[in-house]
Amino acid sequence: MTMQSYKLTYFNMRGRAELPRHIFAYAGIAFEDRRVEWNDWPSIKKRLVGNSKLAEAQADALVDTLNDFTLLIPWREDNPQIKTQKIDMLFQSHAPKLLDHLQCHLGDREWLVGDSETWADLYCHVCFTTFSVLRPGFADDHPALCGLIDRVEAIPNVAKWIQSRPTTEF
Repeated sequence: MTMQSYKLTYFNMRGRAELPRHIFAYAGIAFEDRRVEWNDWPSIKKRLVGNSKLAEAQADALVDTLNDFTLLIPWREDNPQIKTQKIDMLFQSHAPKLLDHLQCHLGDREWLVGDSETWADLYCHVCFTTFSVLRPGFADDHPALCGLIDRVEAIPNVAKWIQSRPTTEF
């Protein structure tokens, strides 16, 4: 069995990385604490936020919208019948509004924000993959969104990851 090693990369500050650092310390797990200086960040960061502050805000808002829906999924419901009922109600009452909102925002463009991929497109794909397990065909009445999902899957590095990742239900 090989030893696992962990690398935590964050800015040279406590911030959001401090809790994981505490957890590693508490558990007695060694990790590499990689710190990035603010001045170095632009050369490291991949441009997935859009090409303006407005585009960045739009991408963030779309991700938040998808996340709001995802948080409504009754992941921890132990009773399978109740879980199925709650999922059915969620996909009947909330999913159509979510899909209409996303489709309206996408319009006739290829990507959700601007003229190139953003993290909102990637997150939409991640969410739709999960939603499709819970409700196959849930987005079939929204062909533009299905096209977006196909375009994300066609990004060479994303396609490579999808082909090589471990197979899991979610």
